[in-house]
Amino acid sequence: EDTSPEGSRRMDITTITDVIRRPPDRPGDVWRPGDAWLAGGTWLFSAEQPDTRRLVDLTALGWTPLEVGPTHFGVGATCTVAELYAFVPPDNWRASPLIRVSCEYFLSSFKVWNSATVGGNICMSLPAGPMITLAVALEASFTLWATDGTVRTVDACDFVTGDHQNVLEPGEVLRSIEFPVHALTKRHAHRRFSLTHLGRSTIFMIATQTPGADDFHLTITAGTTHPIRLTFDTMPDEHSLRRAVDSISADIWFDDPNGTPDHRLHLARHYADELRNELTGSQS
Repeated sequence: EDTSPEGSRRMDITTITDVIRRPPDRPGDVWRPGDAWLAGGTWLFSAEQPDTRRLVDLTALGWTPLEVGPTHFGVGATCTVAELYAFVPPDNWRASPLIRVSCEYFLSSFKVWNSATVGGNICMSLPAGPMITLAVALEASFTLWATDGTVRTVDACDFVTGDHQNVLEPGEVLRSIEFPVHALTKRHAHRRFSLTHLGRSTIFMIATQTPGADDFHLTITAGTTHPIRLTFDTMPDEHSLRRAVDSISADIWFDDPNGTPDHRLHLARHYADELRNELTGSQS
């Protein structure tokens, strides 16, 4: 924790003139320019917000964190990382270990886990956001509430459009994340690379396969500016998979101190074949 005067100033948002602590059930009704949705606030209070004038507290709405239904697993956008990590899934959810794995790659202290929300990590839309990886790999969809009261559903793979960019319109709020149960019953394997043991992901990849089938679904994140999903009806051979990875546009590969585009492409090629071999060997 930074207790220096500089750190304290970074935790203060001096432009705020009002906080709506109990918004209406459809918070978009009160949205106006200069507003910011407040959930965990772990990013909001960590950086200057010069254009923000008012905070609208979504946590006061009491959205149910986790709901298990016959066909879907629902996660409220204000569900904390700690709540998701503590969830005990049904025994037949073969891919459920990916939930904890993705939470663990949310590299932060328990204090952040207890405040940071699943929806917040998704809406930040950073390449290394592990809740984005989890949602895309397990075929989730997002329910979005607009300021005019309309509702739309977006495939998780289509939500993030670039580094810190997504499809949200001004005042639109992510209400929930829904995972289809069939995706949670799939076989799975994952790979992740970072420059240090507790460092930010250079690349994070998850592969899944339907039990009793020969399909292959590969999700690539952290190494790209937005999630990439490669889908095959039958298990690809090494060369076909390599061609699919190489077909990703060169300008999609992310470039930052954690890895160059060439390095990330190299890792994607290497891990894709490892994941293919792992799932081929685990078919049952």
